[in-house]
Amino acid sequence: MPKKIKMQMQETPKLSCLEEQLCFALYSSSQAIIRKYTPFLSELDMTYPQYLVYLALEPQQQIPVKDLGKSLHLDSGTLSPLLKRMEKSGLVTRERSSEDERKVMVGLSSKARSLEQKITEMQQAVACSSGLDLKTFQQLLTQLKQLNHTLRQNGS
Repeated sequence: MPKKIKMQMQETPKLSCLEEQLCFALYSSSQAIIRKYTPFLSELDMTYPQYLVYLALEPQQQIPVKDLGKSLHLDSGTLSPLLKRMEKSGLVTRERSSEDERKVMVGLSSKARSLEQKITEMQQAVACSSGLDLKTFQQLLTQLKQLNHTLRQNGS
């Protein structure tokens, strides 16, 4: 049975109302922003989950698949088929570590790295479509990161 968490708000929202559910607001906003990305990603022949892998790998040369899974909060059963499809389409490379053959290392291919300018343009277009000014955008992002961190720490 889940732990009961005491609300720390002045007023408790009406829990039976869909529009007052934080989970629904986050879910519907997530769906809306993914729809904004879709036409851009289609032009790049990339799915949204593949885009997230791209973002996680972009600052790295290569990282262990296990570390990639941790950063994306994905288990190997979800991540492995995703990486196989990306490797098949030429977006990532996978190879065994020379130091430890049990580790599989993954990195972006030169094809994926060549998409940097188009991805930057896509990110700017989607950010602008949010209608948020830079300060509000950054505040919302900070709040969502904190919420994510708190929920994961209090989760299991």
